[in-house]
Amino acid sequence: MVSFFPNPQRWTWRIPPLLILLALLGSAPAQPAALQDRFVLTSDHVRLHCLEAGPPTGNTILFIPGWTMPAWIWRPQIQAFAARYRVVALDPRGQGESDIPLGGYEPARRGEDIADVIAQLGPAPVLLVGWSLGVLDTLSYVHENGDARIAGLVLVDNSVGEDPPPAPLVLPHVRGPPLPRAVLVRRFVQSMFRHPQTEAYLEQLTEASLRTPEYASRALLAYPVPRSYWREAVYSTDKPLLYAVRPKFAAQAANLERGRPGTETALFTDAGHALFVDDAARFNSLLDGFIRRRIWR
Repeated sequence: MVSFFPNPQRWTWRIPPLLILLALLGSAPAQPAALQDRFVLTSDHVRLHCLEAGPPTGNTILFIPGWTMPAWIWRPQIQAFAARYRVVALDPRGQGESDIPLGGYEPARRGEDIADVIAQLGPAPVLLVGWSLGVLDTLSYVHENGDARIAGLVLVDNSVGEDPPPAPLVLPHVRGPPLPRAVLVRRFVQSMFRHPQTEAYLEQLTEASLRTPEYASRALLAYPVPRSYWREAVYSTDKPLLYAVRPKFAAQAANLERGRPGTETALFTDAGHALFVDDAARFNSLLDGFIRRRIWR
């Protein structure tokens, strides 16, 4: 049994820290969307944290972040879409403000965590938006649970198991003693952006990423399934799909368009891995158009 409930005590103190965070992240809108903390107790008794904004019921967008990233990295989308839709951003297990259990850092469980959240969002299908590792977690959900509870999929900058396979990651040789984990994580966070971000923002993201313990972060980078697992999932559903990627996945996008009629793709040539932050205006416009054309007309 899962439960979905607000935490009134935490919500009471949410607004002042939120305003501080918005100031740190850059220019905030005049009237930022009011966020609520929500918690879901999963079927294996892990408490997952969500940020929620917008109408309490109705059409819902569920955002899934990437490897070790927090829910609030979706702030540009929360602010853009909360006026029209209920927007929920998940802190996956071991990330953000969610519990940090010893296990569950594999595709089936991460997909089941998404199922536990969706089960508490009401009977209407939700639009799932996954980025980076969140693409794989989203496809794991589809692989194991089908598409009855989703209105569509938006997959952002990761492989979907299509051809050609992405080139293997080759790390440069570094002389001297190993670098501290905090230094490596900071470099990873910086590498996600092509356009400058404030030092405060990069520091916030680094601190959030470091909250995920090393054993969990390693497990999340070594999902024990073949590439065909993701491809099977993406081809198992005919729900509307938007695939937004950088050039490294352009060939996969082209093959997906050919093999899966109706798929929409978008190429971001001037943005980093976190393209929905780096080029938030274009991404939000793209997502808005996709929703209006294909999801909730």
